[in-house]
Amino acid sequence: MNEVALSDKLGLDIRIEQVRLVFIGMRSSLFLGLALALVLLLALDSAENRQRLLGWFALVVVTRVLCVGYAMLALRRGVTPGNASRLILGMSLIKVLEGLAWGSLAWVVMGHGSLMEQLLVMASLAGVSGNAVSLLAPVFPLYASMQFAQLVAINSKLWLIGDASYRNLAIGCSLYVAGQVGQALIAQRASRRSIALRFENLDLVERLQVESERAEAARDTAEQANLAKSKFLAAASHDLRQPAYAQELFLEVLARSELSDIQHKVLNRARAASQASAQMLNTLLDFSRIEAGVIEPQRRAFRLQPLFNKLENELGSLADAKDIVYRCRETQLAVDSDPALLELMLRNLIANAIRYTERGGLLVACRRRGDAVLIEVFDTGIGIEPSQQGDVFREFHQLGNPERDRLKGLGLGLAITEGLARSLGHGVSLVSRPGRGSVFRIRLPLAQGNFSDDVFEQPSAPQLQAKRLRGLRVLVIDDDASVRDGMLHLLEDWGCECRAVEDIEDALRQVEQWPVQVLISDYRLREHQTGAQAISQVREALGAAVPALIITGDTAPERLREARTSGVPLLHKPVSPAQLYRALVNSLDD
Repeated sequence: MNEVALSDKLGLDIRIEQVRLVFIGMRSSLFLGLALALVLLLALDSAENRQRLLGWFALVVVTRVLCVGYAMLALRRGVTPGNASRLILGMSLIKVLEGLAWGSLAWVVMGHGSLMEQLLVMASLAGVSGNAVSLLAPVFPLYASMQFAQLVAINSKLWLIGDASYRNLAIGCSLYVAGQVGQALIAQRASRRSIALRFENLDLVERLQVESERAEAARDTAEQANLAKSKFLAAASHDLRQPAYAQELFLEVLARSELSDIQHKVLNRARAASQASAQMLNTLLDFSRIEAGVIEPQRRAFRLQPLFNKLENELGSLADAKDIVYRCRETQLAVDSDPALLELMLRNLIANAIRYTERGGLLVACRRRGDAVLIEVFDTGIGIEPSQQGDVFREFHQLGNPERDRLKGLGLGLAITEGLARSLGHGVSLVSRPGRGSVFRIRLPLAQGNFSDDVFEQPSAPQLQAKRLRGLRVLVIDDDASVRDGMLHLLEDWGCECRAVEDIEDALRQVEQWPVQVLISDYRLREHQTGAQAISQVREALGAAVPALIITGDTAPERLREARTSGVPLLHKPVSPAQLYRALVNSLDD
């Protein structure tokens, strides 16, 4: 539809709306007009002109009722493009009759009545004329029909009287009507603009509603896609964790065997590959835990320097391998945060700095800003374009890795850092110039006082071996045969008495004749059963709350929340043998 057609349609819609508004106004003015006519009848009544007044009153009532009845019938049937012109013509004829009816009052009183009566008549007819402007002006033909018919009726009487004063009054009436016509035209244009604006607003509201519905549909689609992505990642992560976990167990058993030098080298390479895949799976787990909202920060006050030392010891070799400089400024500042989560955040930032820096190096430093501490990671890497600086905190977004090189990670490090900062109430910011490097800052609360420096100390091998597991009866519940086999080999190598089953029923049969001392269960079992249910039922059968561990490969947010609410210590596949050993020892200490 072209612009001319659209303009014609809008003009027709406005005209229809004007007719409707005028007809609705007529319905509400019925009693006001009749009341004025009745007041004039009573005020002008006398024996000499009573018959003429009654005739005039009847004429006014008939035309008024005819006018209102016509308007109500039109509104009931509806004003449409097809009948608008006909309705205007019909109402114009009625308005001619009504104008003549009101104007005929001049024939009854003017030149015959007293001065006060004549003044009352002229004032009343002027009021009727003024009311017609406000009521009929939106549809000018209706106003003109009534106004000119009334003027003709009044002026014809004034001229016929033959007195110069009445002729001057007739001229004054004509000038008054001319002024009223001007006002009516202005009112018509104003009503047209007002209706057009209302239509535009309605059209805007309708378009906004359509856009809102589209946006809502797009949001729903995005949420569904995000949910499908999360479910896919969770399912894929779970399925990958099972063989990765079994592989880790078998490699640990193999490492305890007698091997040649060549076999040891091959084994070390296999374990390095296994640890690399485990690191990627753990990155997915960290992201899933943030999405699930199951991270509960354990805040405490601690010094930053031990954390800086630990990260430099662990990650400095990566910088050395790329022949870039890793520097860390000494600090005595302490902060209020979760040590483990802050370590993960800084590890991600430093690993990113090393990954994207080819020459120069990086600097880790901190400084005090009032009641806060800024930890800063500077690098001389590739930098980030301003248009991409907001996107680098999105999951799976990577710079300069179109081939998805696994050595460059999964693109989750900064998303995890931002999510952890949000959980801790810390701030993360970025300043970067392409080709010049980047600065990532973490803002966190300052802590003051005396603090121990042992937060980041790792337990030594003798500490881990302090409590032996020899003779410990362990029941493993897992529906994956390779995991059961790997657990049996590893636990027996540690000196445990171990049995493995695949479901709750087999577990209950085992404990009837073999009182276990520790339970280790996968979280997701067959037939929609869970490790939490298995542990609960076995404990009930034993009549004792034996120590237990849940090991899960699930990363679905709802699964993580369910497992956490069980109250049983939770480990995530692939669990390293050292982690499993420590967890077993800790469960016996509790």
